[in-house]
Amino acid sequence: MQALDTTIVNTAIPAMAVQLNEDPLQMHGVIVAYVLSVAACIPLSGWLADRFGIRNIYLSSMVIFGLASLGCGLSQNLDQLLFFRVIQGIGGALLMPVGRLALLKLIPRSQFLSAMSLMSLAGLIGPLMGPTLGGWLVEVTTWHWIFLINIPMGVFGMIMTFKVMPNQKEPSVKAFDLSGFILLMIAMVGLSLGIENIAAPQYSGLVSISLLVAGTIATVAYAYHAHSHQNALFHGRLFRYKIFSIGVLGNFFARLGSNAIPFILPLMLQVAFGFEPFITGLMMIPMVLGSLFSKPIIRPIIQRVGYRRFLLSNTVLVGLCIASFALMTADTPLWLKILHLFIFGTLNSLQFVGMNTLTLKDLPQHDASSGNSFLSMIMMLSMSIGVALAGTLINVYGQHFPTSSITTAFHATLISLGCINIITAWIFWQIPKETTD
Repeated sequence: MQALDTTIVNTAIPAMAVQLNEDPLQMHGVIVAYVLSVAACIPLSGWLADRFGIRNIYLSSMVIFGLASLGCGLSQNLDQLLFFRVIQGIGGALLMPVGRLALLKLIPRSQFLSAMSLMSLAGLIGPLMGPTLGGWLVEVTTWHWIFLINIPMGVFGMIMTFKVMPNQKEPSVKAFDLSGFILLMIAMVGLSLGIENIAAPQYSGLVSISLLVAGTIATVAYAYHAHSHQNALFHGRLFRYKIFSIGVLGNFFARLGSNAIPFILPLMLQVAFGFEPFITGLMMIPMVLGSLFSKPIIRPIIQRVGYRRFLLSNTVLVGLCIASFALMTADTPLWLKILHLFIFGTLNSLQFVGMNTLTLKDLPQHDASSGNSFLSMIMMLSMSIGVALAGTLINVYGQHFPTSSITTAFHATLISLGCINIITAWIFWQIPKETTD
């Protein structure tokens, strides 16, 4: 449900912009509002799951997500839509990390990599359906239906969760770190919105700079807070685990470009190349098929070459693949577009599963909940900043190229995002050579 909602919006953004009388190049706020809300509320997930039980929180998240989806579907303007996207993000903040936490608590560590691959495989049903379904719905109905279809899935999910998931909880839970939570929210909102609005014509540069400064100060303040506060949401001791620290840092930077691709490609295909929404949705399917193809091969590859060699080489390949999308034009043969997207989907899925399992695999049980929540927060924050950065770069490059060459602005943005990914390989260079499954 959550993955479907994210991908279905990507394809529908240009049509939504037309019906809402908005500029499609300024519509990335619909994605950022949701993802940033998820990132900001994820720190609650681990504490709530430990305090009230995995099943209770998972059920509650589906109720919030479903009601917010109804609100999105009934929205009549962009402001209403953004408001309900924020509420939807609160529900989403509990869905993904609590699901992963259930695996972390219930599955033996020797089977964790296989379990994570299976979980992400199930989650790919949403991306497989989302782009095409979103394109079809905005052509035959209105964009409101891309949110309303979440409701029956949410009801089914609640029934299955209640019947199957154990309500495991921790016997003793520390007091909630409210001051640290507020600092983290200020940090994430400040950095994301600062980057998103820096090239927006309706905001002055001073507003964006102020947001970035506030976000940076809050980040530094939380770093101090994490080491000095006994009940910190994410205690500083987490970063004493070298593998965890490398994994978190690598996850953040490696996802900036990768997470922006599902947003930027459908936009480029429709705005720059003139593709119809339904055709654009079909074009995204090879990317998901590549992800499916990667699932059976990820564990044998890592067992053979180790985490260090795998992530070093794969990070560079993902970066080159992102940058090579700049070679795509409206006249590129269809078979080549399909192959290109399939290769990216394969490499990107290998990257995500490899980074996630590396980050969490050596955490002791008493830090598993906190470490899992922190990783989930970093993943969503990276997506928020990645989409905001992509939108900003498109607008910045667009101001330097004539309107007839909007394709050039997209291509320059793709090259920039690819370069960021390639540089990230330096982080994975720090992984000890003996690190294995």
